[in-house]
Amino acid sequence: MKTLFAHRGMSSLAPENTLSAFALTPKHGLNWIECDVDVLADGTVVISHDDSLDRCTDRPGSLYDLTVDDLADIDAGSWFSDDYIGEPIPTFDQFIDLVNVHKLNVNVEIKSCTAGWAHTERLLDGVVEGLTRLHKDRDLLVSSFNPLALAEFKRRCPDIAVACLFSKEALEDDWLSIMQACQADTIHVEDEGLTKEKVIEMKGQGFTVNVYTVNQLGRANQLFNWGVDGVFTDVGHTFPSRYRNG
Repeated sequence: MKTLFAHRGMSSLAPENTLSAFALTPKHGLNWIECDVDVLADGTVVISHDDSLDRCTDRPGSLYDLTVDDLADIDAGSWFSDDYIGEPIPTFDQFIDLVNVHKLNVNVEIKSCTAGWAHTERLLDGVVEGLTRLHKDRDLLVSSFNPLALAEFKRRCPDIAVACLFSKEALEDDWLSIMQACQADTIHVEDEGLTKEKVIEMKGQGFTVNVYTVNQLGRANQLFNWGVDGVFTDVGHTFPSRYRNG
């Protein structure tokens, strides 16, 4: 069974990384969601891909200048559709509650805090604490582009599976050493430029291989035929039933 990850939730149907986008996932037969986590000035972990508000809310500014009390005044939905006016930026705790209710499996991507390592450590603190509330019957994968942050997370939570994320530019000859240093058994690689030979090489090393972000059905089929285990997609609702759970 190949895995479809709803990338930032059902992000072509609802504003990305919102509770609405995540809640749509099981309605379309997907049971894995991917989310991005970052941290506010007061240590609150939130679901957000960017460290600024500019792209996906009704105001500019940095996440690192906010506290949890500021979230009520931020609209993270009206940029996408009138149907989502007033959609909030979720906290990680709210996200975990939704995952538990809908019985979803989750890939949590830890962002590389541009504000520095102290913020990264606070983010890790919050993620580790938040994950204690995740129901034990849920499948969990924690990933990051930052191998230092991922290795530190693995040190703190040795029993949680981790995945190293690589852009096409970062996928150099040292990828195996980075995977081993992070004690990762899953690799997440960018779709652009990925070859069958590289997939075979990764699979030959015993790794689970997931590819981001794949929105073309033909390309997804090709990747799966190469041996890829899963793809991240914004359009999971368009995939045929053979890839979905009902």
